[in-house]
Amino acid sequence: MFMGEYHHNIDEKGRIVIPTKFREVLQEEFIIAKGLEKCLYIYSMKDWQNLVEKLNTLPFTKKDARTFIRSFFSGATVCEFDRQGRTCITSPLVHHAGLTKECVVIGANDRIEIWDKDEWEKFLTTNEEQLSDIAENLFMEVNE
Repeated sequence: MFMGEYHHNIDEKGRIVIPTKFREVLQEEFIIAKGLEKCLYIYSMKDWQNLVEKLNTLPFTKKDARTFIRSFFSGATVCEFDRQGRTCITSPLVHHAGLTKECVVIGANDRIEIWDKDEWEKFLTTNEEQLSDIAENLFMEVNE
């Protein structure tokens, strides 16, 4: 499980440090993909494979399934760490998330997310007041 919030800078070559605790779980190779909001998702190979198996159950005859799969997989890339614990993010992924210099790396259960600092703060501000309503609605659905 990934959890916590860390602040790191992305350099001009698209490299960013991933926290040590996260690197230990990810191991040598991992996947970086476009996130659903303006962020990036990082998956361990095991969690990526679990996600792929779920996506393989979507009916290819449905336009929404094809559109999502095209978008999601076209931006995904296999990555690894350098000796300093950094990974290089491709320019299309940097552009997708609007990463500038200051970034926030968060643990989100089965994945890691990378946000531009300003976008993360905007996300928190926008959703903070609604969080109790969101939690109530989600847990009502689970219990039904």
